[in-house]
Amino acid sequence: MQENILLSHYIESFPVLPCRSRTGHKGNFGTVLGIGGSRGMAGAVALAGRAGLVAGAGLVRLAVPDPVLETVAGFYPELTTLSCSADEKGRFSQTALESLLNYITSATVIFLGPGMGRSDKLDSLVPLLLCHIFCPVIVDADALNALASLGTEDLRQFFQSLDNKNIILTPHSGEFARLRNQPTPSEENKESQTKRIAAAKDFAKQHGVILVLKGHETITTNGEIVALNPTGNPGMATGGSGDVLTGILAAIVAQGLATFDAARMGVFLHGLAGDFAADQLGEESVTATSILKSIPKAFQTLRNLSANNTNDR
Repeated sequence: MQENILLSHYIESFPVLPCRSRTGHKGNFGTVLGIGGSRGMAGAVALAGRAGLVAGAGLVRLAVPDPVLETVAGFYPELTTLSCSADEKGRFSQTALESLLNYITSATVIFLGPGMGRSDKLDSLVPLLLCHIFCPVIVDADALNALASLGTEDLRQFFQSLDNKNIILTPHSGEFARLRNQPTPSEENKESQTKRIAAAKDFAKQHGVILVLKGHETITTNGEIVALNPTGNPGMATGGSGDVLTGILAAIVAQGLATFDAARMGVFLHGLAGDFAADQLGEESVTATSILKSIPKAFQTLRNLSANNTNDR
């Protein structure tokens, strides 16, 4: 009961989740384009794509290197796959840009990075692609590492030069350290967490992005407002968990919420799904798939909490 009171207090500032019209069709709920995957890491982009569907996107299309297209398509039948040229190691090649520029034109929101892998060509491809994306975009995983290769000052100038201000970055502590080229403050005590919050807020403000710094009490900030997430548990420190978050964020943005509101809500729902998975399986046995399977229960719980808040006013 006490936990529900705390969660209800946190979501008081959330916008109302959009209700679905009885005459709605998939076009009303947004088209998510996911860009990622490579040989050996096809599951990452598939997890993100599936999470996007379970979190309510009308359509999820995944642009992947051609060698892993059939593998990605085989994970979940609902996903649509789009082929891109690849290098000899099964990653996006530089020539994939032409195809990707065609694919992005029909997207409501894009996520970029899960399972992409690393190469010098990808370090060039990611910022070049971002220059051509004008819809909201979630940047995660290896796409963040590609951006970090620009160097701190060039990275700041790059983001300031972009017309698109609806960009969500979702680094964990290691990725955030690479983006800043300095260690990320820990979460060990109140003093270090205060420094962590300040670093996240300053980065978001300087770069004109929404930052989701993952970890205990995940920090979401637009450079002005800071939200500390109350959901989640240590069992979520497992491979693929961040990919599921990326898909959730994309789906909520695709359904019409503003990017900062969507980021806070998506982080909350992801953590809540992880809590349900831990309750059922134990923290040691939480996997990205079990988090994904708990997304529907997390959505229903959020709707119930929101309804209770409305009735109490």
